[in-house]
Order: sequence, then structure tokens, then C-alpha cells
Amino acid sequence: MFGSVQRIAPVLFEELDRLGLSPIWDAPEIRADLVIVHNPAFLKRQRDFGARIFARHLVVVTHENFLRPGGVEGFDVGSSLNAIDRAALALRKSIAPISPHNRATVTGWLAEHAGYSNWDLLDADWINVCDMPRTAPNDRPKDRRGRHSRPQMEKFPPLAELDACFSEQAEANVILGADTLIGMEVVRPHWTMLPFRSIEVSDYFEMMDFLVYFTAPTWRESFGRVIAESLAAGKVVLTDPDTATTFGDGVVPCRPAQVDRIVARFVAQPELYVSQALAGQRVLDQYSASVFRDRFCAVLAAEPRWSA
Repeated sequence: MFGSVQRIAPVLFEELDRLGLSPIWDAPEIRADLVIVHNPAFLKRQRDFGARIFARHLVVVTHENFLRPGGVEGFDVGSSLNAIDRAALALRKSIAPISPHNRATVTGWLAEHAGYSNWDLLDADWINVCDMPRTAPNDRPKDRRGRHSRPQMEKFPPLAELDACFSEQAEANVILGADTLIGMEVVRPHWTMLPFRSIEVSDYFEMMDFLVYFTAPTWRESFGRVIAESLAAGKVVLTDPDTATTFGDGVVPCRPAQVDRIVARFVAQPELYVSQALAGQRVLDQYSASVFRDRFCAVLAAEPRWSA
């Protein structure tokens, strides 16, 4: 995925350390009852998987969308799935989407590509676990807006839409991960632009009451971890309708041109703000460790069946 960089996600590293386990790099064979391959997009820079897989059940978790807005492939999906398919001998091969929007892109791609009938689609999403500490919402919200993401431009809407999202009407506009905007010497006196990881996310949350999160028209989040973090922090979230499907009524779906009006309504009605923020935190209950455990156990208990 990231060229020559080879490192383990911090949370996984901590868990391996707690269990006294060491990772095995570049194993020629992977043998298990259940084998999980996360994010097939990592194969977009190589033709072969690089190992042999022997399993009762092989699950490929699709952390990246198969399709971008407009129907363009997010990566070379067919080549990536074929590389895994060639490497694996398994009774069953499944694809596991991580969210409703991610699932829609997977089913849309499969509908347009014959020859992948040996892959079935898991009924339940392979959810992100979002057991984050909850913060009570501010009962006196102000028009303080923020967004945070990695600094790649695909994570940002066009500048005209950013202007609508973070207008002069706001008391504060905080953009964390604004490295590219800073490099382009974008001047907006009413914005506070901070480089990625320049402050703690907890400090950033103290500076805002609304997460206003839109991306480039050619990009959609497959899940939206920053949204989950903001809901846990007790914030009201505004985002595009596609991204909003993951969080149901826990977020406010809208367009950038509607942001000023929606924020003003919540500021004028603090009880509405608190109600919306609490609804967002209730949605996070769907992404708890216990919910994931139940779904994972259901996959383990599933009857084996031959995959063509």
C-alpha cells in the first residue's frame, strides 16, 4: 500500500505485544480454518499475492470502495481479486464490505463484471470497532466548525465548497490536516489551518462544536473514522448523503451550500444540538466490540461450502 514502508498499525502492535506474539513477515504459506485478507487494494502495485493460502473460509475485507462517484474503479479490483483467487485453495471465498456505502460500491462492481460468481458477499458488514470514550455534548454550542483528515487533496472538496463550509459567518473555522492548503499559500484570515498531527485530536475537539466533512467529488470515504471520532466527542456532524449512510440519523446529510443555515439552526436551538449529538453516539453502539464479536462468531460458525 505504501511502497517500501512496512509497519504494523499501532493498535495491532499493542495487542500483539500484550499477547506476547510476534508477526510473521512474508510467510510462503498461510494455513488456517479462517483466513482474513484486509484491503485487497494493497495488490494494486503487484500482480501476485506473494504467498499460498489454504483455508476452509477465505474472507476479503474491502476497506476501500470498489467504485468512486461516477462509477470509476477505485483501484484495479479485478486484478486484485484474481491475484488472491489464484493464490488460495479454500472451501469458501467471501467478500466483506465494511459499511453500507462500501457495500453498494462492491455490489455495483460485481453486477458489471461477470466471472466472479465464486465469491459470495457476507450478509453483515465487517464493521469498524468504534469503542471510543464518549464526551457529553456541549449544551451551549457556538458556531465553531472544524474538519480533520489526512492532507491528500482527495480528502478535500473544491476550494469554493470549502469556503461555503467554513464561511466568515462562523465564530471559528479549524482545519486540521491543512498541509496542502498551507503549501498552496491559500489565504483565509477566518480559518485556522493546522498541519496534520500538529496538535492532539482531543485539543482540536476543544476548538469546535461541528464537524463539517466533505471530500472531493471523485472520492467518498468507505467508512469515515473521523466522523465516528467526532460523534464520540459529542459533536454534531454534517456530511454528504453517501457518507452519511454509514451513520444513519446520527449525522446530518447535506450539501456545502446548506451548512450556514443548518449550523445557525442548531446554535439557535441548543436542545436540538444536544439531541442530535446524542443520536450520533447511539449510532456508535452499532460499531461496538460486542457487535463485531457476534458477527465474527457467526462467520466462524457458518457451514462450509465449496467455492467454484
